[in-house]
Amino acid sequence: MTRLLVECTHVFKHPKVNSGIQRVVRNVIKQLPSSAEGVECVPVIVLRGQLYRVQHLAPLDTPLFNALASFGERLERMAHRFGQWHQRLDAQCTAKLARRSLYVSYRLTAFGVFGLPLRFIGAINRTQLPKRCSPLQHQTGDQLVLLDSSWHSDFFMAVERLKCEGVGIIAVIYDLIPLTHPQFYDTRLVRVFSEWFDWITRTADGYMAISATVRDQVREELQRRIGAERTDKHWFDYFHLGSELDLHSAKATVAASLQRLFANPEPVFLMVSTIEPRKNHEYLLDAFDRAWATGSTARLCIAGRIGWKCDALLARVRNHPELNRRLFMFNDLNDTSLEHAYAHASALVFPSFVEGFGLPLVEAMQRGLPAMGSDIAVFREIGGEFMAYFDLQEPQSLADLINTFQRSGQFPAARDVADWQWIGWREASAQLAERSVRNVQQAPAAQARRHAHCP
Repeated sequence: MTRLLVECTHVFKHPKVNSGIQRVVRNVIKQLPSSAEGVECVPVIVLRGQLYRVQHLAPLDTPLFNALASFGERLERMAHRFGQWHQRLDAQCTAKLARRSLYVSYRLTAFGVFGLPLRFIGAINRTQLPKRCSPLQHQTGDQLVLLDSSWHSDFFMAVERLKCEGVGIIAVIYDLIPLTHPQFYDTRLVRVFSEWFDWITRTADGYMAISATVRDQVREELQRRIGAERTDKHWFDYFHLGSELDLHSAKATVAASLQRLFANPEPVFLMVSTIEPRKNHEYLLDAFDRAWATGSTARLCIAGRIGWKCDALLARVRNHPELNRRLFMFNDLNDTSLEHAYAHASALVFPSFVEGFGLPLVEAMQRGLPAMGSDIAVFREIGGEFMAYFDLQEPQSLADLINTFQRSGQFPAARDVADWQWIGWREASAQLAERSVRNVQQAPAAQARRHAHCP
C-alpha cells in the first residue's frame, strides 16, 4: 500500500453547502492526519477524469469569489426547487400537448435563468483551481477512499480506470435509506442511489460505514445482492463522526429572533435537521400538540433547511395556532446561531424513522444537552443509557417524556449526559484513516476485477 487518497470532490465544488454529509466531508478533510499507520494520507478530488491533490478545500478568502460562490449556491438551490416544481406540474398534467409545452418552457427557463449564469460563475471559479489543487499521478497500491456523496458524480469511468491500474477502492457508506425506505425520497434519487450502489458493489474492495449499525446493513445488502461467498472477499468496518461545528465564528451574530426565543425562561425543545419526511416532524407536532393540550408550557424550536416532500408539513407549521408562541421554525441558521441554540435549549428531540448516524444527537450531547430520540438501533449505539427513547408508533410516549421532564426537572434517562463522552473530528478522521489502512493491509490480496473498458 502506498497512499490513502481521500476524495472530497462534491464539497470542493460546493463549499458553502452545510448539511450532513457535506459537514462530515469538510471536517474529516480538515482534520485528516498526514499519515496513518505509516501511510501518507492525501485529500484528493476527481475532475475531468483526473486526480488532483487538494491544497485548499474552500475557495480563497476574497470578497469577489466568496460572493460568487454564495450566489452560485443560492442559484443552484433555486434551480433544484424549480425542477421539483416542474416535476409536480408534469405529474398533474395529462394532455400530451400541454406536457410538451410545459417541458419546452421548463427547458428554456432552466437554460436562460439558471444554466447560463451558473456556467459563467463556474468559468470564473475555475480560475481559482490552480490555487486550490494540483494534478496528482496515481501509483499502484494507492487506496482511493470515496468519502463524498459520489452517487451524483460523473467520475465513475475514471475510478474504474484507476482500479484497472492498481488503485484500491474504499467506499464510505453513510446509510442505505434510499434502498430500504424509498418512500422518503423522490423517485429519481432512489434510482440514482440504487444504480450507484450497484456500481459500488462491483467496484469497491472495502466498505467504511459511519456506524456499526450501517456496517452490518451494508454486509447484509451485499450478501443479498451477490451472495455470501463473494461478499466474504470484501472487508467491512466503521468509524464514528465528530461533533464540533466548524463554521462557528466569533464574528458571526446570533439571529435576533433566536435570542428572543431563549430570553424567555420556559423550556425549549430543539429539533435540528433538514425538513423532509424521514425526519418525522409530523410525529413531533403530534406529540407537542398532546403535551400542550394538557397544559405544558414547553416550546418547540424546529431548526433546519427546507428539503423535499414537506409542503404539507410547512403548511401545518405556518398555520399552527401556536406559531411564534410555543412553536418556532428557523430555516437558515448559521453555525453560530446553532451553537447558541444548543447552549440554551432544555433538550434535543429527534424522532427520525431511520438514520445512518444522527449527527445532531452527538452535537447536542457533546455540549451537555440531553437528548430524546426514536428507539432505533443506531440511536442506541450512539446514546446508550444516556438518552431517553420514545415509541414511534405512539406520539403520547414523547408527550409523556416532555411532561415528566418539565414537572420533575429530572431528565428521564438512565444516566446523566454529563458523564457521556464522544470523539471530536480529529479522532473521527484518524479512525477513518487508520481503520482503512489496517483493513487493506490485513485483507488478502484481492484479484483486480475487470471492467468493460479495461485493456
